[in-house]
Amino acid sequence: MDATAILVNFNTEGLLREAIGRLQNAATQLSLKIAIVDNASKDNSVALIKSEFPTCHLIANTTNVGFGRANNQALDLVEGRYVLLLNTDAFVSRETLYKTITYMDTHPRCGVLGVKLVGRDGALQPSARYFPTPWNLFLARTGLNRLFSSVRLVDDMTWDHASVRQCDWVPGCYFLVRKAVIDQIGLFDPRYFLYYEEIDHCLAARRAGWEVTFFADTTVVHIGGESAKTTGEITAGGRQIEAMQIESELLYFRKNHGIAGVWTHMLLSTVADAILWLKHLLKGKSLPSLAVHTKHAALVWSLFRRTAWATRPTR
Repeated sequence: MDATAILVNFNTEGLLREAIGRLQNAATQLSLKIAIVDNASKDNSVALIKSEFPTCHLIANTTNVGFGRANNQALDLVEGRYVLLLNTDAFVSRETLYKTITYMDTHPRCGVLGVKLVGRDGALQPSARYFPTPWNLFLARTGLNRLFSSVRLVDDMTWDHASVRQCDWVPGCYFLVRKAVIDQIGLFDPRYFLYYEEIDHCLAARRAGWEVTFFADTTVVHIGGESAKTTGEITAGGRQIEAMQIESELLYFRKNHGIAGVWTHMLLSTVADAILWLKHLLKGKSLPSLAVHTKHAALVWSLFRRTAWATRPTR
């Protein structure tokens, strides 16, 4: 067995045929095992997988355990030198698997690999990213990055996307990781319900001496956000999705930057909300527009308390 692919599904029945079909077509030169973890979908996903993809190994959860924990559930099924984490809204090219596995076979220090991501329209998406810090997140939110052009933002796109390069982290929609890396540092920290799992994992891999690589010689079409659209959790301004992202951000900074790092993030986040509130006030924005920033600040501080100062998850 060359690799095991793990797909986590949540209410994306309409994408499964294309995602799994393309993956199987891309494995013609390789031996590939496919494991699917369904996170208590309310659509017909489980029945479709059982009837149309009986050779895939299915884990059907009765509750939504989150993205990171669901991927971890499939580790007992893993065979081969590599593990591919693939979103159900990410569609591989016919040569993607062969090219990326061949690259890793010939570059033994490459521990994690991502690829060039594009939308359905062919528009390039952020594919090789820089680690978030309290400072670069603050600059991005406030727009003050224009005054600090030397600071790399998380989604900085001003680099050569045609060349293979090392980077800080790659998105989890196509996340090819060497089994030896998982044996050494594990896969995802289960405290992250959604967001920041791959950032945290890439940081741990780099600290352990592995390279994280952006591989430019193949393309994956990525839609993005399809599971969230089915949950009802992006209603009311996307409040619940926003809360998940904020919580993971807090957990990440406390884990990887310590108490000083998370308090710096809290301070700069609050200052950013104040700056944005003032900018909108000076532009004559309505009270509901101003309230967005007040509510954001309140949510950040509420989650800071509920996570016991960013040391434990709320779910």
